[in-house]
Order: sequence, then C-alpha cells, then structure tokens
Amino acid sequence: MKKIISRTFSFLLALAIVFGAVLGLAPSAFAAQTIGASEPQKSNAKQMEPKNGITTIKQLDNKKIGVQTGVLYEDEIKDEIEGEEWAYYKMPNDMIAALEANKIDAYLIEEVGFYAQRYEHPELMRLEEKAGQSEFAVIVGNNEMQKQLYKELEEYIAAKKADGWLDKLYDYWVKNWNPNTCKIENIPQTTGDKGTVTIAIEGGYEPFSFETAEGFSGYDVEFMMNFCAAYGYKWEFHAMEFDSIAPACISGKYNFGMNIVVDEERAEDSVLTDWYYVCDLVFVVEGENEMTMGFFERMAYNFNKTFIREDRWKLFAEGMGRTMMITVLSIIFGTILGFAAYMACRHGNKIANAITGVINWLIEGIPTVVFLMILAFVIFGRSKLSTDWVSIIGFTFIFGCGMYGMLQVGCNAIPKGQFEASTALGYSDSQSFFKIILPQAAKHFLPIYKSNVVSLIKETSVVGYIAVMDLTKMGDLVRSRTYLAFFALIAVAILYFIMEAVLVFIVKRVQISVDPRRRSRDKILEGIKEAE
Repeated sequence: MKKIISRTFSFLLALAIVFGAVLGLAPSAFAAQTIGASEPQKSNAKQMEPKNGITTIKQLDNKKIGVQTGVLYEDEIKDEIEGEEWAYYKMPNDMIAALEANKIDAYLIEEVGFYAQRYEHPELMRLEEKAGQSEFAVIVGNNEMQKQLYKELEEYIAAKKADGWLDKLYDYWVKNWNPNTCKIENIPQTTGDKGTVTIAIEGGYEPFSFETAEGFSGYDVEFMMNFCAAYGYKWEFHAMEFDSIAPACISGKYNFGMNIVVDEERAEDSVLTDWYYVCDLVFVVEGENEMTMGFFERMAYNFNKTFIREDRWKLFAEGMGRTMMITVLSIIFGTILGFAAYMACRHGNKIANAITGVINWLIEGIPTVVFLMILAFVIFGRSKLSTDWVSIIGFTFIFGCGMYGMLQVGCNAIPKGQFEASTALGYSDSQSFFKIILPQAAKHFLPIYKSNVVSLIKETSVVGYIAVMDLTKMGDLVRSRTYLAFFALIAVAILYFIMEAVLVFIVKRVQISVDPRRRSRDKILEGIKEAE
C-alpha cells in the first residue's frame, strides 16, 4: 500500500513539473519575478505598456471583462462601456490567471486589491482612469442579537471615524501594505462577558482578511477584534466564499459579514452599517514585463512560498484531516442510514417507502452545493451546529440515498427462490436476509459502493461555500495569500488522490473478504479443516 501511494505521489509530481515546463504554465503560474522584490509604486503606467494596447476605459467597448462574483462593481461602470461581456470569478486571484491566459481583456477590482496583487505579479498594471468608488459596510446577522449588535457597531464606527483610528488602520493595512511586515501587532484583550459573536469573512483577500500560521489577520480582522474587545464579546471568524457571506448573515447563521458593498437593493433585505472604508475601483490589464528569474529558480521560490513560508504545509494537512473526517463519518453514517431505510422498506411498508421516495427525489434533484447551503443557512441557519457537522449531515443523506439504491439493486439480483428455500429450512426472515441474501447481494453492490466512495470524497470539495475549512478551501486560502496557483492546486489534487486510494483500498479488502471467488482456498476451507 505504501509503495502504491509513494509511486503515485512521485508520478503526479513529476507529471505536474513536466506540464509546467512544456505547456508554458511557468510564466503565469510562477509569476513572482524577483525574490524579495521591492514595493510596487502606486502608479505604474509609465513603467510599462499594456500588452493589448488598452489604456482607457472607452477602449473596453466590446471586450470581455472579469469581476468577482457578488461584489456588484460592474454596476458602477456599465453605462460607460458598450457591448462588453462580463465574466464572473470566485476569487480575485482567479482573474489574474484568466487575464494572463487571454480569457479576459481586463478585470475590475478595488484599488487596494490591485496593489496587493502587484507584490507577486508586477506585470499587472491599472488604467489611470477611475472606474468608480464603492463604500463597504458590515452586514449584521438576522438573529436575536441583531438590534443590539447593529447599535453597538454603528456607535463604534462613528467613534473611530471621529478619533481618526479608522484612518490609521486603513493607512497601515492598505496604503502601506506589505505582506512581509503587516500583521496584528497587539491582539486586544476581551472579557467575553457578553458571549461570542461569529464573523463571516472571505479569508483569502489581502489585505482585509487572510490566513496565516497564527490564524486570520488583516484590516477586517483587526477592526472586528477591537470592536469585540470594546464591547465585551469574544470573536470567532469563519472563512467562506464571498458570495455566501450575505446569505449566511441574512439567514442568521453569523452575527456579522465583512466587506459588503453598500447597495440600495441589498439594504432592502439586510441590515447594513455605515461604511467603514471607502475605496476607488480600477481596471487592471497585463503589461509588458521582463522575467528576471529562470524557470527552476522561480519553481524553487514558489514552492517555498506555497509550502515552507509561514508553515503553510500545515494548512494543507489540516484541510486534508477535515476532508477525511467529513468523508469517513458521512460514509459510516450514510451506510447505516441507507441500510436502515432499506430494512424499513423491503417488505413494502407504505409510509417508509413514501418518506424514502420523497427524500431520494429531493436529494437527487438538488445540486450538492445548493443542498448544503439550504441545510447551513435555512434549516440549521439559527442553530449553533457547526458547519462541519452540517456537512456531515448533508453528505450522510447523499450517501445514504446511494446506499439504499445499491441494496435494492443487489438484493433484487438474488432469485426469490433462495429466500423461499431458506425459510423452508427453518430460517427466520432476518436470518434468511443476513445469512443468505445479503452476502450474495454484497458482491453485486460493492463495486458501486466503491465508486460512490470516490464520488463522495470529490463532492466534499464544495463545503467551502458554507465556511468549512476543508482541503480545497485551504488550497484556495494559500493561493489567495501567495497569488500562485500551480503548486497549491497540484498539492490539493495529489492529496485527494491519496485519500481516494486509501479509502478504495479499504473497500477492496472488504470486497475480497465477502466474495468467495476472490478469497484464498485456505480461507474458504478454514471451517472444514477445523471440523475435521
């Protein structure tokens, strides 16, 4: 088993390196050009020329433009551009790869986000014209604490605007942003007398919220820590997809959601505070830039950034452990649930069959990510149940439905005459099922069971939408921190492959143990030899 995993890992890693060299991934994926690069200037229009010749907003007519899902920046500029096509991306750094691959001609982002990106991608340049300006607020969760928290946070924002603290915080994290030096110097102390507040953040967006070896950091994180300390709350940060933050808070799952663009339509259905920072919007294009590092030098540098610096390998290990936990528990509970449902339905119980049929119909018809979001933000929206357990519940039902179907297929493949013969020999109903029918049915449904195990571990990759820090989400956080995609994605793929190999190996051993044709002769005759 160890040899299989080791050889698989080595093969995939070698394949990744070859693809990076041959297919030209290095210029875009290994984008850091110099080790210890100096801080970029605020304007780089005179330093470079855009590759596609776009220097004004008007030249974006009939072009394809990228924007992050859920930020609504495009509403600020739509009237000034004609015939444009908008492409939506989950994370800001995804737009960099799309730009360098010529999938988009430009992308729209906050000015502060652009400056953070340029630390690792000096080939990026912004158009001099401003595309607009947005105000950013905090959304307050729709639960029993909403009125109190809204009042307190409004007071805090007003006070910190008045005494200039918000300006100082903005200068430190945004205007003077440096990923190597900016950190929360002094974590405020809180009594926690008033309980704990939960705060939804993107978690992969420098300089506002990002993951470090010590935990979450950034402008939003320090701002909320100080608010909680001032009013006697403990804080609990939850990283999730940006477009899930507002729905999660509206459902009441979290007390606060950060970095919400102030919008009249959003204000109709949610409670938004006054703005806590204002930022210009800019268009970003790719400029001409000379590569100053060789391929292997860049590869070593980017490997170090992805895994070694700040012990980021620990994030992958933590994410892998959580993914494995969710998968294994879902398989165990799902197997039990599916088996129990089949036992309740196998003699034609109308109520049990009706309930099982409705549940199967619903789960088969709803996409996995939507099903999880309904569980997290609607059914368990106001509960204290952790999103890890919400994921386990969701995948338990998904796997349970599959298990129920497998048992139906496997048991129906066994001739009815065998059941009748066993009862004629004096076996009870349960004895006939467990000793005669089920062992024979197992060899029919175990191959399908193995495929479902593989499918399940892949499906768990969407749990980041409900703030579960699984392997995929950890990979996203590392990518958003380093702005380097290649090694992070390859590592995630290899770790998933290893987890699948381990689980499939276990299922295969079970499959061999229940199939007489695949068991050794000595094992089959073991009982006979003992009798002799």
